Amino acid sequence: MMNKQFTIIEQKNLHNGFFKLEQYQLKHTLFNGGWSAPLQRELFFRNDCVGVLLYDPHRDEVVILEQFRVGAMLHNDNAWLLEIVAGGIEEGETAEEVAYREAWEEAGCKIQALTLVSQFYTSPGGASELLSLFCGKVDTAQVGGIHGLIEENEDILVKAIPFSDALKLLAQGQIRSAIPIIAIQWLALNKERLQAQWC
Repeated sequence: MMNKQFTIIEQKNLHNGFFKLEQYQLKHTLFNGGWSAPLQRELFFRNDCVGVLLYDPHRDEVVILEQFRVGAMLHNDNAWLLEIVAGGIEEGETAEEVAYREAWEEAGCKIQALTLVSQFYTSPGGASELLSLFCGKVDTAQVGGIHGLIEENEDILVKAIPFSDALKLLAQGQIRSAIPIIAIQWLALNKERLQAQWC
């Protein structure tokens, strides 16, 4: 079996702002043996993040957010994306703590139970972010309105919709962010189990 290794030759900081950008000179072992030639790669640093699909198993509803996303403005005439609760993990926080905090800050929801869906890299070809995706049990009876922290310039429209409507939005291509796509597809496969567990 291949002994997988890499070595960093040089590391340079290119930018420190809302996000951080580093440049690396590195090499790594090859599947056929030996080492690669030195490679130059830029790495986009951001804190590891959490996503939470908020689900009411009694009403069979999910909580969907809509907000402006700068990453979508060059590819889409509508830079307001349909998403789920998400946020960065700050120093000293666990992923679970972030899930509870962001559910309240972004959607006004208190999570009653939480289950881990998966952990995955969102764009490992050039970004460091590892995302922990959860599904959280909530009561959607009073969900709705505009939420988010003023000091973080958040302007988030929140709605609770039937899960069947979320699947339709997915099928119609109306949900264009990867995290909610993964979360909704996961719930489609696991909804009956969750309802049995949470109801």
